[in-house]
Amino acid sequence: MYLGIDLGTSAIKVMLLADDNHLIAIEEQALSISRPHPFWSEQSPDEWWQVLVSLFDRLSLSHSLVNIKSIGLTGQMHGAILLDSSNQILRPAILWNDGRSALQCEEIERLLPQARILSSNQMMPGFTAPKLLWLAKNEPDIFYKIHKVLLPKDFIRFKLSGEFGSDLSDASGTGWLNVKQRCWSEALLNVTGMNVEQMPQLHEGNEISGYLLSSLAKRWKMSSVPIVAGAGDNAAGALGMGICHPRQAMLSLGTSGVYFVVSDGAKQNPDDAVHSFCHALPKQWHLMSVILSAAECLNWFATIIGSLSVSQLLAEVEASKDNSPSKILFLPYLSGERTPHNNPHARGVFFGLSHSTTRVDMTKAVLEGVSYALAEGLNAAHKVQNAPKSISLIGGGAKSAYWRQLLANVLAIKIEYLEGGDIGPALGAARLAKSALMPNNKIEDIFFKPTLIAAYEPDMRSHEMHLESRVKFHHLYQGLVGVF
Repeated sequence: MYLGIDLGTSAIKVMLLADDNHLIAIEEQALSISRPHPFWSEQSPDEWWQVLVSLFDRLSLSHSLVNIKSIGLTGQMHGAILLDSSNQILRPAILWNDGRSALQCEEIERLLPQARILSSNQMMPGFTAPKLLWLAKNEPDIFYKIHKVLLPKDFIRFKLSGEFGSDLSDASGTGWLNVKQRCWSEALLNVTGMNVEQMPQLHEGNEISGYLLSSLAKRWKMSSVPIVAGAGDNAAGALGMGICHPRQAMLSLGTSGVYFVVSDGAKQNPDDAVHSFCHALPKQWHLMSVILSAAECLNWFATIIGSLSVSQLLAEVEASKDNSPSKILFLPYLSGERTPHNNPHARGVFFGLSHSTTRVDMTKAVLEGVSYALAEGLNAAHKVQNAPKSISLIGGGAKSAYWRQLLANVLAIKIEYLEGGDIGPALGAARLAKSALMPNNKIEDIFFKPTLIAAYEPDMRSHEMHLESRVKFHHLYQGLVGVF
């Protein structure tokens, strides 16, 4: 068996994968988020660890873990976990969707004009580097105590193995990595007051980075198995869906929305806020466009109206039998935006409300607004990378057949819904754990596509109608930039 750990934003998942690739078990527990000030988003690393230990305890009671051969890690990217020289946590983790460091992004690019060339990316508030510059200016007492900076899953690695390590896909999202050269950039580190010694050791995603501590192995009746480097959540999700060759692509409808395409080498389009990162396999790179609020927009809407659940709202839309675009528009920028705007000040907007507006109109507008924002990100990525023939869909929002067809219509690309899309990152982490012990196997033997559940061809008549709405969507954002 192989074990995959997925430290998400809203929950931690632990899954057991059999050697014949079938899912044996999965345990999951929710996490809390703190937003003490506008633009802030934080979590407790101690809570992560306590929840993970609880999940392992539960798993060890229901299954024998003696046959686990290795452990793979994945999780939310960009977060900053700060340890002092005694390896004690200095403050809560600053998360990927934290927007406090916008001014520091501008400062980094002003002080280091070649920052975008070195990192292959536009500096963004979600990245780790500007968070540290913000700390230097606003929490200097903490900043000068920093001994190590770890990404979320890499804090879990440290607790499991005692080793400071990271993989190249996750490290790409710090703003400190030379993505083309696949190494830390001293210039990018120095401009934020950091150095290489404060960084974890870098590994390819399918390399062994340490071994399970004997005390934990004894607690869970396991061997001291290898801890494999793993991947950031999007790269791991892609590998869980078999996305491991150029022009293969995936769309993730989770808390955030991510378009992920394996690129033909190390390509970049930082001016449109396209992410250019290392993939989790050696000598591979990928492009990503990201919106910060995707399925979360639908959760938010269900919460504020209070009368229906998300599934009930979707059922209501499907029952309406009206496939034309909503009469109103929704900008899904509840937490600011990344691709293509990189604007942490952008906010959500309903536009066009009237006395005749219905709940169905508003639900459809939310679904369409997220889809239009994703389409803008795809267009930005496709400026430097040829579009794929089909896109695999994963994430909680992918459970809606209505939304799958809507995405096919908006994007004018075939959408494939595959088995395991709701556990893609954990599955990818487990597959990386397996790959580390089987270096001679072909990539396709381990990172294969799961079974196809359904495919959705675009309706081009519907696509043309959505193009008209997308023009209005684009103009609405541009008209509000000064107001934001």
